[in-house]
Amino acid sequence: MIILMWIVFGLIAGALAKFLMPGNDPGGFVVTVVLGIVGSVVGGFVGTMLGLGSVQTFDLRGMLLAVGGAMIVLAGYRMIAKKSV
Repeated sequence: MIILMWIVFGLIAGALAKFLMPGNDPGGFVVTVVLGIVGSVVGGFVGTMLGLGSVQTFDLRGMLLAVGGAMIVLAGYRMIAKKSV
């Protein structure tokens, strides 16, 4: 059930990360949403390890962790994608 919550958070977080970090991303919206799911997992994991909260419940703190993780993963993806072009 927790994995399903991360996926739902990731879908929302990916869309919010794309909104907060506009630009041309290789792969388009679908890749951004997938990166949002990965970022949600990363944000939840790091937030739980640091004691900042978790994405086990749908609350503002969990959403902020998911969006933050998605933005970090999206920024990393952009840096890697630009180097390969």
